[in-house]
Amino acid sequence: MSDDKELLLLQKRLLELAQRSYNNNIYTFTSFLGLSEQQAFYGIQREVEYAGYSMEGGSPLCERKMIRFGAPDILGYEETYPIKCLRVVPQAPKFAESLSHRDFLGAIMNLGIERDTVGDIFVEDKEAVVFCLDSIAEYLIENLEQVRRTRVKCMAGGMIEKLRSPVTEEISLSVPSARIDTVVSKLYNVARSQSLELFRGGRVYVNGRLTENNSYTMKIGDMVTVRGFGRFIYAGEQGQTRKGKIRIGVEVYR
Repeated sequence: MSDDKELLLLQKRLLELAQRSYNNNIYTFTSFLGLSEQQAFYGIQREVEYAGYSMEGGSPLCERKMIRFGAPDILGYEETYPIKCLRVVPQAPKFAESLSHRDFLGAIMNLGIERDTVGDIFVEDKEAVVFCLDSIAEYLIENLEQVRRTRVKCMAGGMIEKLRSPVTEEISLSVPSARIDTVVSKLYNVARSQSLELFRGGRVYVNGRLTENNSYTMKIGDMVTVRGFGRFIYAGEQGQTRKGKIRIGVEVYR
């Protein structure tokens, strides 16, 4: 099935969830949605406003999010998102490998878990914090025992407080302007033509929304995701170089 057909089916499903929430006076939830799937939601956003909606991933830093249809002022009660936060740690930290996001995700997928039941995974110091649907949390706790060759244990209660401050590296760049294509080209060391292809290919998101406007002038606090390259926050201008370029600051997610 083509990506376009899958996104159209997703939009249909979202419309059905919104209607079911409104008609039955209940909250309805999607599974975890990636950025392209969230973009499909924005395409029908006005059509579901009557039902009320919100989005949550488990932490302000999460990109993968669930949509909840329904709102307290419409339904008259509150219901939390069915998201659990798990912590995955090596059984013998001294002998553990340096594990990546891909390693943890691969180990989870090898258990037969569907991708949309797992949200963001944050890795630091050979450990991982994993957001997932509460319906699979116990299964992961009982069965996630190894990541690559490292024996691990999975437990409830990830360190969410550590995720409130992003782990970033501050970088200064000299650029002709704060146009987003210029910043992306300089930061990721790609040719201007390749940078344009990233926009045309639907791989650049600003504050969670797809942007094809490569001439967009960045604003302080903008969070940019370039699929396949990474994420950064634009921190603003820091001055001017002797050659007339501006010096800007970006905070790059590790």
